[in-house]
Amino acid sequence: MQDDTQKDEVTAAPNNGEVEEVDEIVIESYNDDNLDGGEMTDKDRIEVLREKLKVAVKEKQEYLDGWQRLKADFTNYKKREEGGKIDFMKFAREGLVADLLPVLESFQMAFANKEAWEKIDKSWRSGVEYINTQLVQVLNAHGLKEMRPLGEEFDPKVHTSIAHVHTDDTAQEHKIAEVVQPGYELSGKVIRSPKVKIFTTGEESAT
Repeated sequence: MQDDTQKDEVTAAPNNGEVEEVDEIVIESYNDDNLDGGEMTDKDRIEVLREKLKVAVKEKQEYLDGWQRLKADFTNYKKREEGGKIDFMKFAREGLVADLLPVLESFQMAFANKEAWEKIDKSWRSGVEYINTQLVQVLNAHGLKEMRPLGEEFDPKVHTSIAHVHTDDTAQEHKIAEVVQPGYELSGKVIRSPKVKIFTTGEESAT
């Protein structure tokens, strides 16, 4: 009879705005955890349950925070790995393209001597020109761009000056008069600067 009375009191006990109802089965389940040592009242049991709930909520939040940190760390790790792969591919591609530039320039030197080039058998010449076209297309597809800055303002960070060309036109001062050898950039990065001659109002001279 005493136990029934206590259970009824628990159900009807005020909760101060925090707990609306404590189920009889929940309270009985905590008897094995020494909540009912014969000396604890129902109010004491409720307070213990509240404390356990607070601890459980705190632990859950700590686990959640820890999981979120691990997730963020893993995401950052994946980004770094992807960035490293991209940088490696760029470096490898830059090395390969740089190795192919002398081949491309050999074609250009052969074509530049028009008199000698036109004396070669036309069918053979057409085949070589086609191979050169294929090479240029492949390199362009990988981000290679030829630089022929004729008429542009000379920039020592980008261009290599090999001579000066005299001019009386002050508006042409320090502008590129001739591109002796084209330069190349790969995906926006200069991998070979163009060799140029620049206008100067002084005497023509080599640098």
